[in-house]
Formats: sequence, C-alpha cells, structure tokens
Amino acid sequence: MAHPLSGSDPATLAAVLRRAGAPTKMLTFTGIAASIVARQPFSIGERIVMDSRLPRKDDLPPPIFLLGHWRSGTTHLYNILTKSGDFGYVPPIATGLPWDLFGIARALRPALERALPKHRYIDKIPVNPDSPQEDEIAIANMSELSFYHGIYFPRAFAEFLHRGLFFDGCRPDEIEQWQARFIYLLRKLSKLQGDKPMMIKNPVYTGRFAMLMEMFPSAKFVHIHRNPYDVFVSMRNFYRKLLQEFALQDYGHVDIDETIFSVYDRMMRNLERDAADASPNRYVELRYDDLDADPMAAIDEVYRRLALPGFEAARPKFEAYLASVKTFEKNRFTYDETDAAKVADRMAHFIDKWGYTAPDRR
Repeated sequence: MAHPLSGSDPATLAAVLRRAGAPTKMLTFTGIAASIVARQPFSIGERIVMDSRLPRKDDLPPPIFLLGHWRSGTTHLYNILTKSGDFGYVPPIATGLPWDLFGIARALRPALERALPKHRYIDKIPVNPDSPQEDEIAIANMSELSFYHGIYFPRAFAEFLHRGLFFDGCRPDEIEQWQARFIYLLRKLSKLQGDKPMMIKNPVYTGRFAMLMEMFPSAKFVHIHRNPYDVFVSMRNFYRKLLQEFALQDYGHVDIDETIFSVYDRMMRNLERDAADASPNRYVELRYDDLDADPMAAIDEVYRRLALPGFEAARPKFEAYLASVKTFEKNRFTYDETDAAKVADRMAHFIDKWGYTAPDRR
C-alpha cells in the first residue's frame, strides 16, 4: 500500500494503462498490481455482503461541499468544520481502500494507521487516523476519470488532467459511470460515518458546481478563495512534490506553470458562471484571509448563511482545535518579478474581482 493506486480495482487500472502505456518504475508498479490482485476476493465479497445494506442515494442527507482551488484553505476549513462531530467526512482509510471499507480495511486499519505519514507530502499539516481527507484519491481508485492518474502516469498527463477535471472528450456513458461511482462512494461513506450528512472537500468539484446541483438538488456549498499570488507559488510545490513522490513515469515534459494558470482560470470561471444565481442560503463564499484572521467569526458566518444547526454546541470543539493548531507554521514560498508579472497577467480577472494585491515578496 505504499502507493495510493494500490487500492484500485483491475478494471480501473487496465483502463488507465490503456491510455498511459507501461510504467517505468516497475518495482513500485509490481507492488500496486500485487495489492490489487490480492484484494479482489475481499473486495468482491464486500460488495456481495454490503451493497444491499447501503443507503439509497435518495435516502442520503443533503451533502455539504467545500469548494476552492487547491492551496486556497480548503483543508483548514474542512478540519475545523468536521470537528463539530455533526458531519460525516472522508477518513484516510477510505482514500486508500474505498472498495474495502467494511472488510480488510477494518482488519488492516491499525497497521495502515501506523504507516500514515506524519504530515501531508505537500505541506506540514499533520495526518492522523481521523484527519478528514478529500475524496479524489478514492475516486482515482474507482474510476479512470481523475486528474491523479496524470500524477501517477505523467506520460499522458494532459489527457488525464483534462478528462479528470473537465470531462474533456468523455462520452456520456463515461460521465454517467463516474457519477455512479461517486454516489456509490458516498453511500459507503455515509454508512461508515453513521448516516450523518456528508461533508465533502475536493478542489476538483469547484469546476462541477452545476453537475453537483443537478445530482444533489438540496446540497449546500462553501467556496473559499485565497490570494492568487499565494496559490500560484504553492501550487508549484504541490505538483513538484506529488510528481516526485507518486509518478510511475518520467515527468520532465510537464509544464507545471501553464497547468496551474490554465486550470485555475477554467475552473474558477466555471464556478463563477454556474454559481452566479445560487441561493445565498445554499452557497457561501469565504476569503481565506478572513478565516485565518478570525476563524470563529468566519465559521459562525458559514453556519448562519447555510442555516446549519449546532454552532453554539460545537463552539468548544472548534475553539479546542484552533488552539491546537495556533502554532502551526505555514509553508512559505518566494517568487521573483517574472512570476509576479505572470500571475498579474494570467489571473488578473480574479485578482481584480476579489480585490487582491501582490503580497510582500521579502
């Protein structure tokens, strides 16, 4: 289980390999393939036993989606909100073993939890057995439509990126299958989390607002945004760290800067268009700077706007968590005049829209 793709299924792996070609890191890939083959009897058995016991989609409480481009504060927001105990979330075990949540994942949980990294690869945020995670790695283990496959197999980076983020070139039946897998994951997570309303954080869904509204007509959304200058330099680190850690093929050809600019613009414009007429009691927009400066006031605003119950009861839990991370040291990155000029040019629309300025580069 040293690689996230070890929790995949044979059909997903085969579909990915048809697009990506053979891996070059054969030792790691052999471990991935061995894990997938060894797990199949257990995965099949879990489906036979558990599928009829899962809640139907129509019986799921309306989910809450936390949106925002990567490195915009979505994780910090997720960590705070889920401390209330009122919402279900995606635990680490579910990202690695989405097919096996009620079987071998439970049996292997103590060993897998001991093997968790002390912090995320891309920053210094601690990873604990109960740390809420985004569901994209789980989705990548269940569907070929995930941008993470571009990280794993960067020979086809652009194809996986655009199919996995925007469904470019996908047939209707491929999109329907992704939707079915996503709903299946939510049904499993809901059962695992005691049928609580699910809170899902995934930057990918920032560009899928309209689709999520159609799939879950009563869902609620929080969008958090951050200074694009900070997002850009932090995203460089994001891609470099993940490619270095998880790529099974050479990635020297990947243009990280262009990827950041093009994805950011398209994703944020999709959200801007699709959420333009969203009801204010269904969709809240939040500045990361406000969350950072006065988190309790920001969380109170989210609860009030979305009419979520239980803020006062959860206040001590929020305050205790915030006190525990008060000394957390954020990653700090620098950029030169050339980078600043590129950001000012390529991200100008959202810099102006939200009133951001270039931060001090010292």
